[in-house]
Amino acid sequence: MSEHTRVGKSGFETRAIHAGYDPDPTTGAVIPPIFATSTYKQDGVGGLRGGYEYSRSANPTRTALEGALAAVEEGERGFVFASGLAAEDTLVRSTCAPGDHVVLPDDAYGGTFRLFDKVERAWGVEHTSAAVSDVDAVRAAIRPGRTRLVWIETPTNPLLNIGDIEALAAVTHEAGALLVVDNTFASPYLQQPLTLGADVVVHSTTKYVGGHSDVVGGALVVRDLDLADRIAFHQNAIGAVAGPFDCFLTHRGLKTLAVRMERHCDNAERVAAFLLDHPAVTQVIYPGLPDHPGHDVAACQMRRFGGMVSFRVAGGEEQALAVCERAQVFTLGESLGGVESLIEHPGRMTHASVAGTDLEVPADLVRLSVGIETAEDLIADLDQALRAV
Repeated sequence: MSEHTRVGKSGFETRAIHAGYDPDPTTGAVIPPIFATSTYKQDGVGGLRGGYEYSRSANPTRTALEGALAAVEEGERGFVFASGLAAEDTLVRSTCAPGDHVVLPDDAYGGTFRLFDKVERAWGVEHTSAAVSDVDAVRAAIRPGRTRLVWIETPTNPLLNIGDIEALAAVTHEAGALLVVDNTFASPYLQQPLTLGADVVVHSTTKYVGGHSDVVGGALVVRDLDLADRIAFHQNAIGAVAGPFDCFLTHRGLKTLAVRMERHCDNAERVAAFLLDHPAVTQVIYPGLPDHPGHDVAACQMRRFGGMVSFRVAGGEEQALAVCERAQVFTLGESLGGVESLIEHPGRMTHASVAGTDLEVPADLVRLSVGIETAEDLIADLDQALRAV
């Protein structure tokens, strides 16, 4: 039975488990093997078996993951990389040239901002920042004839702003540019930007897709095959690909994404409700709250509101740092999307690279990646961490 017959128009969970790989015809293995090989025997010069010649160009373990990611994002082709930033840089090299321009979120992930500000700018690609929640601001930031990419996160990191993907796609395409959506915070389970008009989806698969804080990786998924061919060329030419063991771990994580995301969302909703009533908290930022400015848009384009919660602490930066230090069940650490809950201070940690710029985040902000532990334990931990504020 072929993959197309087994998966077809199946539901998300079925695609996440079965897409990208058929049971091995020789052994019947239901999980893609780890092909720990750098090269492949050719049947005569140029006689490739399945198109494999060298594992920078392609590897069967990687092929399986790329097919699965394309299926869950409802795209035509997927590509995986050694990290999310490797995926981002490869996309820029595939679509831009010196003299081109990109629109970025005005609260972009610090690593993305650093890539464009310190690396792509030196290559001759300029950028302008705009609020993803303001379609008119994004339109005004576009430079006709020069803007190649409009790059958004939704929800954004760490302020959890929401961009209307469908509306932003229309504005972007009017200008002849491509809409890129970093879907890391939402995950493919909660949101499929390509179905809303986006041209490219970006992931740090380190986060929710892998889901267990044990592997680093990145991905691109596209719907246009001409664009796919350009990315495939640059993926091979630049070479920042994911190794087979990393692909194996990421693919294993993808299979349980749906059930994990449901628990992440359940717990995040309870944590947000607790923080909302806490006297030491001055603001709770979560798209699932009715008073969040992007709540209605998020409700239309997301299945649920995700596992990320940010909040601001009374007493400013000193108290925000103290809360991070006092947490016990929440582990103080960067990254997000794993089964364990993490707490961090964006201004000093993940977003330190934007300090002193227009993208600087509030000093009293704390970001939570709410895991899948017992919700009561998470709430009790936050309560004790906030008690001294």
